[in-house]
Amino acid sequence: MHTSSRFVSLLASAIQSRRRLAIPLAAAPGMQLLKLPADDVHRSGQLQFECIRTLAMQTGAEVLVTFMDLSVEAEAFGCAIRHSDTGNPEIVGTIAPERLATPAVGAARTGEALRCAELCAKQLTQPVLGGLIGPFSLACLLTGMSEMMMMAAVEPDQAHAILRIAADFLCQYLLALRQTGLAGAIIAEPSAGLLSPEMCRDFSVHYLRQIIAPAKSDGFAVILHNCGKTEKQVPVLLSSGADALHVGNAVDIRQILAQAPPGFPILGNLDPVGELCDGAEDTVRAAVRDLLQTTVAYPNHIVSSGCDIPAQTPIANIKAFFAAVQDYNQENQP
Repeated sequence: MHTSSRFVSLLASAIQSRRRLAIPLAAAPGMQLLKLPADDVHRSGQLQFECIRTLAMQTGAEVLVTFMDLSVEAEAFGCAIRHSDTGNPEIVGTIAPERLATPAVGAARTGEALRCAELCAKQLTQPVLGGLIGPFSLACLLTGMSEMMMMAAVEPDQAHAILRIAADFLCQYLLALRQTGLAGAIIAEPSAGLLSPEMCRDFSVHYLRQIIAPAKSDGFAVILHNCGKTEKQVPVLLSSGADALHVGNAVDIRQILAQAPPGFPILGNLDPVGELCDGAEDTVRAAVRDLLQTTVAYPNHIVSSGCDIPAQTPIANIKAFFAAVQDYNQENQP
């Protein structure tokens, strides 16, 4: 069975059986195991793959994710970035709207991200989810957060012109990720969490539909990530065409789950910094158990971190995350 079909089947089986599935956004901590500087890893699809594979061997994860580096697409458009030895690259410059043009898929480090995806799909037995940025979040990086927010409010035509360019590239990029053989992809749209439900619909979800629809075939799953205060946005986000929703730790997960159809997967929302990175093994186990108990009435809840897990997160804490879910499942077998 193709990995995309296996992933969809795994989700459905977990929801039906009420077995709790764990899919934390954990790739960057693999750099610790290989003692590699982040600067080198973020420039190399081969090294990213090695980090993902090595971390998977340590944790026994059933589903894997690639690196969630949201500077990749903006750099392909021409934004200047600053690399770091310890974390994700940072955008350090914007582009004037009149100079924006759709880059080729494979430009800059998008080629390395696709290389990582190809290696994961070919060499790993677990389903692997790729990652890309969402249209509104990309537009904010390209032109500046304040500028894009102001444009959406007072110059909507200009904002839509930028979003059309962003969405055109992301549509092509998502198709390229699907063609590598990945099981699916997570679209990270954090900046849309700052919008009202109406503006989220017009300036994010409208374009997400255009990006997601062409990629949905052969069981390829698309998960929409929004780590803002999304309780009031849920109906709009559910209309995006995504197969699942991933939410951050800023929300009451029960309020999100209560608004979703019973069989629709909702992923989240353990604090990736306060709990997973800064906590200890025992506190991580306790936090995971609390989350499992909080969501016990919702078999469509998939246990995950609220966002991507920082590179410096202790590997022991990530193992404790998986161990807590495994213990819970063993204690609650039907």
